[in-house]
Amino acid sequence: MDDVQQLSDLARARGLRIAVAESLTSGTLAGTIGDGHQASEWFAGAVVAYMVAAKERVLGLVPGTDPCSAACAEQLARGARDLFDVDIAVSTTGVGGPDPEGGHPAGTVFLGWATRTSAGHRRLDIDGDPDQVLAATVDAAVRMLMFHAAEL
Repeated sequence: MDDVQQLSDLARARGLRIAVAESLTSGTLAGTIGDGHQASEWFAGAVVAYMVAAKERVLGLVPGTDPCSAACAEQLARGARDLFDVDIAVSTTGVGGPDPEGGHPAGTVFLGWATRTSAGHRRLDIDGDPDQVLAATVDAAVRMLMFHAAEL
């Protein structure tokens, strides 16, 4: 059984609502999750915010926060949680490559998560071309959602 199917089964069994906020993955994570079985029952939605100003306006990113940081990832996840009023939200941000950006090497990725009672992040350092960084980030974000869904 694939990870999205497991997430779908877990979310439906527990009555959980899930959302995502994406920068690095540009909607790929939402598309992946939206393919889950009966996603309309548990996947509330997603925000794709690439520009820093959009992250600030829509998701509440504090101005001046490094867009490739743990703080940014956590703020984006909290913003999605609050915007969609969900049990769990996950965010993606970082540098897909192929070149460094903002002093961060390509493949520097931060995933954020937020539940109704806590929030956190995970840093990933992914080797590969931009497509490989994107795929690994989406996979890790789905696994993060499953982990936190199982904990609730």
